[in-house]
Amino acid sequence: MTDRNVPRRGLMLVLSSPSGAGKSTISRALLRDEHQLSMSVSVTTRTPRPGEVHGKDYYFITVDEHRHMVANGELLEHAKVFDNYYGTPRAHVEKELAAGHDVLFDIDWQGTQQLKSSAPNDLVTVFILPPSIGELERRLRGRAQDSEEVMRKRMARAADEMSHWPEYEYIVVNREVDESIAQVRAILTAERLRRERRPGLADFVNDMRGGL
Repeated sequence: MTDRNVPRRGLMLVLSSPSGAGKSTISRALLRDEHQLSMSVSVTTRTPRPGEVHGKDYYFITVDEHRHMVANGELLEHAKVFDNYYGTPRAHVEKELAAGHDVLFDIDWQGTQQLKSSAPNDLVTVFILPPSIGELERRLRGRAQDSEEVMRKRMARAADEMSHWPEYEYIVVNREVDESIAQVRAILTAERLRRERRPGLADFVNDMRGGL
């Protein structure tokens, strides 16, 4: 928690990890408990799945609309995944940051690199690692009945994703989920207190000095 009398600019909190490392569990806990934190809602050109709501899960747009947004710099990051296009709308994120609200991003290392280029001063990056490769495999096998070939592909992709850990500011090894949640929350609290994110500090201190 920060001093509510001192206005601050929000931040963009990126959580990345290989599938099965626990990123989604940590994200859900943060969104549940941190009232100034909201999830970034991406645009996508894929069709909605059953139960998905426009504006809540995704903004569902056409390929032409996506191209227009890219051409006009309206996306902070964008990518093509399995023949569908995705991206993060700039305007909504900027509005939240200016209001002092934080935005959580669940993106991979490629999306993180794009955010570093488009909004480096607002970005806080965290990479979640599993405690061991054996534990990661156990978690992935526990999710679904995948064939051995699919599992090999999943593990190979996880190895590739983990190779990008040095590109992140903070590394959390998810041995115990409650401890990992607390560590990410501590990162969030510390980053909220950074001097450059609190433009109201100068007036706050000057007012105190003037009262002496």
